[in-house]
Amino acid sequence: MTKRLGLIVDQERCIGCEACTVACRIENQGLQGWIWVETLNAACKDVAYGSFPDLKLEFMPRLCQHCQDPPCAEVCPVEAIVKRDDGPVVLDRDLCDGCRVCVEACPYGAIIFDEEKDKAEKCNLCVHRLDEGLEPFCVLCCEGRALYVGDLNDPAGRAAQLASAEGSFQLNTEAGTGPSVFYRPPRPRREL
Repeated sequence: MTKRLGLIVDQERCIGCEACTVACRIENQGLQGWIWVETLNAACKDVAYGSFPDLKLEFMPRLCQHCQDPPCAEVCPVEAIVKRDDGPVVLDRDLCDGCRVCVEACPYGAIIFDEEKDKAEKCNLCVHRLDEGLEPFCVLCCEGRALYVGDLNDPAGRAAQLASAEGSFQLNTEAGTGPSVFYRPPRPRREL
C-alpha cells in the first residue's frame, strides 16, 4: 500500500504557544507562518470560557489539510501546485504566476498570498525535511508535543491509530477534499 503522510493535532496537548507558527516562519523564511493557532474562545485567545468549574481553554492549530483531492491543484492554471504520491500538497513558488485562483479554491483558508512577492504560499509539510527522514519543523518545535506526522495508511502505525481513534475529526469534510490532517479533541474531564 502506498504511503500517505498525514498530520495529527492533539488539542488536549496544544497550549496555544504558537511555537509551530514561529518554527514555520524560521524554516521557510516567511513573514508569516503557514500554520497558525486559533482559539475556540472567540472573545479572547488567552481567556478561558464556560462556567466554573467547567472552564475551557482550547486551541486549534490550522494549516493546509494536504487533501487527497486538492481543489487548489485542480484549479492552478500553471500547475504550480501538485500532490505528491506520499500525500503532501506542494506549491512551487517559482512556477506560481500570482493569479490567486488557488487562494479562492481552498476551503480551509490555508493558502496565503504574499503581496510583495506576488506569489501564493502554503504549508508543504516540510517535504525537504521529510525527504531526509526528519519531522516537519513545526512538529519538532511543538512545546506541548501536540503535533505528530506519520503514515495514515499503516494500520499498525501511530498516525493511523490516532486518526481513527474515537472522537478524532477532520475539518470541513463536506467539501469532499479528503483532508490528511486529523484533530483529536480534548478528552472529557474526569471527576476527582
